[in-house]
Amino acid sequence: MNIISSIKNLTLFEKCLWIFSLIGVSVCYALIPDKSLLSYGASMVGVTALIFVAKGDVVGQALCVVFALLYALVSWQMRYYGEIITYLFMSAPIALMSVITWLRNPYSEHEVRVRTLNARQWTALTCLSAVVTVIFYFILEYFDTPNLIFGTLSVFTSFMASGLTMLRSEYYGMWYGMNDIVLIVLWVLASIKDTSYAPMVACFCIFLLNDAYGFINWQRIKKRQKSN
Repeated sequence: MNIISSIKNLTLFEKCLWIFSLIGVSVCYALIPDKSLLSYGASMVGVTALIFVAKGDVVGQALCVVFALLYALVSWQMRYYGEIITYLFMSAPIALMSVITWLRNPYSEHEVRVRTLNARQWTALTCLSAVVTVIFYFILEYFDTPNLIFGTLSVFTSFMASGLTMLRSEYYGMWYGMNDIVLIVLWVLASIKDTSYAPMVACFCIFLLNDAYGFINWQRIKKRQKSN
């Protein structure tokens, strides 16, 4: 993995999207009176990771591990225990496994081979996600987690998205997009209580934009790979 080489491999549009994402988070951070350097740093790492994931570059998955750890710390400050557990014990390990699976299944130096899932694999992933979500609901309820319903929805959408990313499916972007919407609501509610968390709202709004691009781009990548 060579991040300099990966940056050079980005298209002009992808570089512009990345710069726009970084500026968007930075402007939001600069405008709010109560600043949290940790949430700002997590947001910057997150939007950087997504542009490389959308490219199908394994560097993005490595950065996702770093983002998951930083995001868990931000969530701990807000007592979003569902997000802590989800990212620390689910998203981070799955991102790490994704690094391994992506390295083992390259299409080119900076592009993973996209995979088509069959009905059995979809069913297994959905059932596993449902079981994990039910277990997490009772764990979150025990810890008196704020905004329990949205926290539980975040677990399900995040598990589906992470699983699809590890399995190299183009539908990862669609599920991460749904997860982004849930998290936007969660962090808006948090920002109402503490404006220092506003960068997280901006972060996930930009995440939504990047994941939408990722969904579109992975379909293009899959079509191109099949034609070669």
